[in-house]
Amino acid sequence: MKGKVVLVTGANGGLGVNVTQAFLDAGATVIGTSRKIQQADFKSPGFTAMPADISTRAGATVLIDQVIARCARIDVLAHTVGGFAGGQSIAETDDVTFQRMFDINLNSAFYLLRAALPVMRKTDGGRIIAIGSRAAVDPGPGVGAYSASKAALVALIRTVAAENKDAGLTANVILPGTMDTPTNRKMIQNADVSKWVQPANVASLVLWLAGDAGTGVNGAVIPVYGKDA
Repeated sequence: MKGKVVLVTGANGGLGVNVTQAFLDAGATVIGTSRKIQQADFKSPGFTAMPADISTRAGATVLIDQVIARCARIDVLAHTVGGFAGGQSIAETDDVTFQRMFDINLNSAFYLLRAALPVMRKTDGGRIIAIGSRAAVDPGPGVGAYSASKAALVALIRTVAAENKDAGLTANVILPGTMDTPTNRKMIQNADVSKWVQPANVASLVLWLAGDAGTGVNGAVIPVYGKDA
């Protein structure tokens, strides 16, 4: 990945930390973004923190403009931003919760892609990798808003894949099961975490898709369910 410019959203999140470090270890120049990211979050000289709120059109556009102003290109977009809400049936789900899931899990990706795609189409062999969820294709009770937003993300990424293959750009989405992150350990008590997906494994897959070996993979929806498959 030497010489590549990688934009990682949610770079200091439970999965984002692993994805960011994987690209840094591979020699990439990494722009890491989240609402509260700091330069001190990563020690590598190849890392640059750019705080942004990509859940708005303006925030996403400004971020892409800043990345281009600094690096002139984006070779890889690794979109790890996501949020979860659950515990309510569809009949019980309020408007605020439903809209929040779509703002975080779908709209942020849409705004970011709309701003980034014209730039990335000029890049030879651009790569887009988004993180979805098993719930997108295997929904359960009490997570309707979350599942719907993640299912819509899958459709969005597959559309991007179809629309941009003429430019040699690929777009794929990974669907992890429950990941072994500090947040999930706090939210889900007394779970058998040995069955959960390790974030480092997902990060390795993101890195593979972004590299030369992933050239022929486009529009894929890749399940990573761990031992709970």
